[in-house]
Amino acid sequence: MQLTSFTDYGLRALIYMASLPEGELTNITEVTEVYGVSRNHMVKIINQLSRVGLVDAVRGKNGGIRLGKAAEDIRIGDVVRAMEPLALVNCSPQFCHITPSCRLKIVLDNAVKAFLHELDSHTLADMVVDNTGLQTLLFMEHPAISVNK
Repeated sequence: MQLTSFTDYGLRALIYMASLPEGELTNITEVTEVYGVSRNHMVKIINQLSRVGLVDAVRGKNGGIRLGKAAEDIRIGDVVRAMEPLALVNCSPQFCHITPSCRLKIVLDNAVKAFLHELDSHTLADMVVDNTGLQTLLFMEHPAISVNK
């Protein structure tokens, strides 16, 4: 299974925000600079993450974006569910005439459940806590972006 770039960059954006001091705001421009993704694509990603409560968007002159809840409360599986179309195949009777007797859809459904079960055992905090290598890659390699603004 391969995640879409939408989900991939959504996870990366959340990892970046989780790496900042708690409650600190960042902005879409910083996230796009760190990951080299288009601003337009990141705006769509942040909007989706905001709609599901994973990102808090603060409007105004001193506004920005930050995690919508604590990193330890954000399960990776929940992020994937919110971002990813998880139907691996189209089993609608209009699309596939063997659907009524097909056993493959059950196998694929079980595989997705196992995949999500594994992702649910990890939080966003697991990705960032005591990860000095990540801090170096995110902040020291991008001197224009600093956690000590």
